[in-house]
Amino acid sequence: MLVHALIREDGTVGADELYTVANTLGMSDQQVRLCVKRLVAEGRFTHEGRGRRAQLHATADTTRALAPNADFLRHAFRQDAGLAPWDRVWHLAAFAMPESARTARDALRETLVHLGGAPLQGGLYVCANGWEPYVEEAAHRLGAHSALTLLTTTDLRKGDTREPVELARHLWPLQEIADRYHRLSRIARPRLARLTDPAELSPSALLTIAVELAAELTRAMEPDPLLPPQLLPQPWPGTQARELIARCWAVLHERGADETRPILFRLYADIAREAAGRAGR
Repeated sequence: MLVHALIREDGTVGADELYTVANTLGMSDQQVRLCVKRLVAEGRFTHEGRGRRAQLHATADTTRALAPNADFLRHAFRQDAGLAPWDRVWHLAAFAMPESARTARDALRETLVHLGGAPLQGGLYVCANGWEPYVEEAAHRLGAHSALTLLTTTDLRKGDTREPVELARHLWPLQEIADRYHRLSRIARPRLARLTDPAELSPSALLTIAVELAAELTRAMEPDPLLPPQLLPQPWPGTQARELIARCWAVLHERGADETRPILFRLYADIAREAAGRAGR
């Protein structure tokens, strides 16, 4: 998360910034070196130079990997702004794979959960959002597309439960997700106060705040199925937390120098600004 959060607009990560921010966050130089070595070995970055003068270059796959997360965040802001009302359609994915394909089967199962799916029974998952392009892409990538069945329904029942709000409450850990957003708000408020204070903040301080916010946003949103507001308790803490995050990213985007600004500064600020603009029309 630290390295990804520091990717600049030109796809590079400066080692000096990386070590400085890591040290501020309590990480050792050895941890950073091991992380960089692993990322390079996995083909996510290339490495040029030595020590704090080195630069990492994100590969095309690494830069592309930011796009799906941006899609989910964009959808969340649209929901918060009332621009993505639920059509009462449940989206289901089913698969059956032999034990010999256990690795692909487990990976597909994890992907479905990551995309917001909840298990109904063995090999059958449900989502409240249109997830088909993401599911099919993952199935093709894992060589499991022929074992995948996709369908939709407006009449979903689990046992005696069929009312959508009750189904959502039983299928997803909403309280745990809400607690993560409460934590995100607690972390975002003091950082927003620092960012909006007229006192000068060094580039490393801005980067440190950016990484802290990005890490907590990821922690909150990764397990979130992004259920439509119609299925959630109201007021939903995710809406407030994302509003605070949007304000933080807007200030970070304004205060960061163009040539060294991490891509997340612009990406998150643009998403929040786009949603706000649509809501105002």
